[in-house]
Amino acid sequence: MKKRILCYGDSNTWGSDPDPASDQRFDENTRWTGVMANELGSNYRVIEEALSGRTTVRDDPTDLYRNGKDYLIPCLLSQRPLELVILMLGTNDLKTRFNVSAWDIADGIRFLSNIILTSQSGRKNKAPQLLIMSPPPLITTNLLPHFTGAVEKSEQLAKFYAKVAQEFNCHFLNAGDFAKTSELDGVHWEASEHASLGKAVAGFIKGVSL
Repeated sequence: MKKRILCYGDSNTWGSDPDPASDQRFDENTRWTGVMANELGSNYRVIEEALSGRTTVRDDPTDLYRNGKDYLIPCLLSQRPLELVILMLGTNDLKTRFNVSAWDIADGIRFLSNIILTSQSGRKNKAPQLLIMSPPPLITTNLLPHFTGAVEKSEQLAKFYAKVAQEFNCHFLNAGDFAKTSELDGVHWEASEHASLGKAVAGFIKGVSL
């Protein structure tokens, strides 16, 4: 029986190419989720649920259907049973139009974590394990008009996410320890960073009893 892992994320899980001239998605073997799946092997089933622009719990007035809260329960129920959910959101909450602090964003992660851990979407209607991942900090470029002042906030996310993970007694990784944001657009990651993160997360999972 394969161990099922759900990756719930945004454009960096979807695999957006940071090259502004590209407007393309990295292929499944290049995205960090695909790298992780290849590293884990045939005993695991990695499920991508990624949407560009997805927030934690916020309705976007210009990009509709991006609230991560709204689709989380249907996703968990449709993909059950799950051994592990990897939750990595928060980058889009940094957009200027939301005007929220790093702690507010972490509070959104707390809300989603509670949904996951009370969802009964694991084996035998139990909760799946949860891995909270904080996204790498943004990089200042002239291509970030929607993220004014967001770089400093993004650098604070890891410490607040770690506190949420401690509160729920669940797993935590700082993706910024393994992947760096590209200078091409200041938000997304280049292929080499996807590879680095995918291998790191796979290594972490191999050390966890699922």
